[in-house]
Amino acid sequence: MKNGNYQNALENLALELVGMARWARAKGERIVVVFEGRDTAGKGGAIKAIHNHLDPRQCRIAALPKPSADEQTQWYFQRYTAHLPAAGEIVLFDRSWYNRAGVERVMGWASEEQVAHFLRAAPIFEKMLVDDGIRLFKYWLSASQQSQEERFRERLDDPLKRWKLSPTDVAARSKYADYTAAREAIFAATHSAWAPWTVVDFNDQKRGRLTLIRHLLDRLPDTHVEPEAIDWPDLGHEPLGEELKILRPIEDYPDPD
Repeated sequence: MKNGNYQNALENLALELVGMARWARAKGERIVVVFEGRDTAGKGGAIKAIHNHLDPRQCRIAALPKPSADEQTQWYFQRYTAHLPAAGEIVLFDRSWYNRAGVERVMGWASEEQVAHFLRAAPIFEKMLVDDGIRLFKYWLSASQQSQEERFRERLDDPLKRWKLSPTDVAARSKYADYTAAREAIFAATHSAWAPWTVVDFNDQKRGRLTLIRHLLDRLPDTHVEPEAIDWPDLGHEPLGEELKILRPIEDYPDPD
């Protein structure tokens, strides 16, 4: 998708996102959006496309590191519940509790018993969230193995993106089929009436972002809330105070003692 067309479409959607956030704050809505998918699928870019235009104090990104020693002894969902939204807030999960049945399963960091327990518990956990009034949206960003390889290579060759290439990414390259099997098991166990999965084609990342945002907005009720009127006062004729002095070039300053 050409960049000009993408930017124009994204700007229009950004206006709707701002309106949605205003509605969420006015109505006390709690919104959770889960972003899952293979490494390089485009989760970070999709989250950024939403988050960039919203108040970061209202719209938060939850991207949790690997669990600490203490967290490994907790109820599995416990560290995720700490990031759930309060009234008027939006939380975007860059990966989520589905780590247990995805990367942890494929990489051998979780036992099959732990995975089976998670797959039974996740729909119950999510129903508790939805029954309590949280609006939960789950998106799986889908990309082909060819697209994944191209993006891995781009990260490898670009020093500004090299930090995105983790040892886990490298180890996971040979496990494409295993990730596919894990994904299918997740869908079979956790695609529910109260928290369905939506798969978005992210082989074209720009088009994928627009599709995802459009779908998210369309799944919400009428979010139109008029902006609050602002009584903008006249400064009148009071003096504004002394003008700030323009900083001199650094070479004009004396050397420190």
